[in-house]
Amino acid sequence: MASKLLRSRNYAPSARLAPYIARHYVFSVDAPAAFELIDQLLAETIFIRLLLEGDWAAELNPGEWSNVGPGVFFGANSRPMRVRVRGGFRVVGIALCPAGWPSLSSIPAHEFTDRMLPLDTVAGERAAALFDDVAAVTSDDEAGDLAIIAAIERHFCALLDERGWPPSHPAMHRFELIARNNSTAKVADVAAELGIAARQLERLCLTHYGMSPKAVLRRSRFLDMASAIRGLSHPDEHELAALRFSDQSHLIYEFRRFISMTPGQFTKTPTPLLDAGLELRNLRKAEDAARGVAAVPA
Repeated sequence: MASKLLRSRNYAPSARLAPYIARHYVFSVDAPAAFELIDQLLAETIFIRLLLEGDWAAELNPGEWSNVGPGVFFGANSRPMRVRVRGGFRVVGIALCPAGWPSLSSIPAHEFTDRMLPLDTVAGERAAALFDDVAAVTSDDEAGDLAIIAAIERHFCALLDERGWPPSHPAMHRFELIARNNSTAKVADVAAELGIAARQLERLCLTHYGMSPKAVLRRSRFLDMASAIRGLSHPDEHELAALRFSDQSHLIYEFRRFISMTPGQFTKTPTPLLDAGLELRNLRKAEDAARGVAAVPA
């Protein structure tokens, strides 16, 4: 039922903001008040979510559900974060580019990993102004989406004007491509490809991604396998062979780590919010290939 009710639209940022914003998206669900959806998030990057309608909460501890307000700041996920929505809902999301994160904030990304915070604790007075401008758009259609994106981008441009438009990190942009398109790459090979020492790569990833490079690649490998199981991607035989884990127990271990299920349970359990993220990941991979920028170390 949830997959039929869910409408997910996503949009690329403007060229000027592409080094800092990975994607804009709008989720909406038309559902009766009695409807309840519990799903899991496994975000690859820092997210801002603006909750325009609905009862939305995250499980911060077992059985402890929390809603920190309409403007929410999420760190990247190293483990699954369970979320619950009741009734209909509408949420605007802003996925931030890891390579551009230090251009937006002086706080390293690892300070926020697996955390959910009120947006104003990170963005200050800008949080309320951003939410008010987005909430002022009432139409839930493409024209409304574009008006929302224009409002968001005005706020980001104002922030970057104040900060002097510091450039994003080129090696971290390259690492994002590698993690998205070759999740089986070895950290040592990635560091060599980027022309930096492994320890420097470790420090950069903690600052920009909030996780070690090994953890980022491990999460990416799970997402690639989950996408293949869901039928959302079509890897060739070589890619599937590379994705295979050492044995069934290893595969089960990774699925329990990243989705709290066995692979068999995952195939039978609807995860519409997670699936939307997988679809967006595959869209970005297709865009990488179309631009001819997906080549990564073997």
